[in-house]
Amino acid sequence: MRPSSLARPSLVRPNPARLFASAAVTAMLAAGLGGCQTMSDVTGALTQKSSAAAPPIPDDPRRAVEVYGDRYRANPKDVAAALAYGQALRASGQRAQAVAVLEQATIAHPGNKALLAGYGRALADNGNSQAAFDVLSRAHAPDNPDWRILSVQGTVLDKLGKHDEARRYYASALKIAPDEPSVLSNLGLSYMLTRELPDAEKTLRRAYGNPRADGRVRQNLALVVGLQGRFAEAETIAKGDLPSEEAAANVAYLRDMLSRKDNPRTASRQGKPPVVAFDQAND
Repeated sequence: MRPSSLARPSLVRPNPARLFASAAVTAMLAAGLGGCQTMSDVTGALTQKSSAAAPPIPDDPRRAVEVYGDRYRANPKDVAAALAYGQALRASGQRAQAVAVLEQATIAHPGNKALLAGYGRALADNGNSQAAFDVLSRAHAPDNPDWRILSVQGTVLDKLGKHDEARRYYASALKIAPDEPSVLSNLGLSYMLTRELPDAEKTLRRAYGNPRADGRVRQNLALVVGLQGRFAEAETIAKGDLPSEEAAANVAYLRDMLSRKDNPRTASRQGKPPVVAFDQAND
């Protein structure tokens, strides 16, 4: 399984909920692992050719569900169609349906690593953390590990509260892909979960300094800086070099999260770790 590069450009439309999807940390926001992904996750992950030419990828997740759903129903045994349909369902928020589709596909193709990886991610999206970890463990071989899957396994372990073990998986991923910003971002959020905010900031700054870091890394760093009380600096980071309208939306959302009664700083004092959404899409 070789998904496409994680790096992607900043969003062109102001959409604060999506811009902060990887940094949704208040207890009020029942964020799962991952959040919304793009279809590039699927198309870069295919290891087998489809029996038919792949259709153009719709930008609208709902339209993608229709396109790939039709293709999947026409041939449920088509690996590429099942992967694409499962990813479209994930991207549109239909997580349980994605699990069902990819589960059936893995039954039909039990040794397909790309399907196992997609199924594991769908399980993680749906909150089935232990099952997700078990499936992902079958998605790559110990003698040929995939850093992307190792990173996702780390996020699942963090969700299970196994933070030390999660960090060993991130370390293994970084041995294969040194300074990979998505892995560093997940590691930074792991530190945030255990309220080790200086370590979280240091790790996220390392990720942010990588030219391939995307907007999610910036927002994670802004959040961790804000959690330490340095609000002006956090806003500066959140705005970055974005267009003014996007920057304003980012700052407004950051302020809203940090001002909530049950914000992560309050939860931290009460011994409750913040809820975060890790980068498991590897888009």
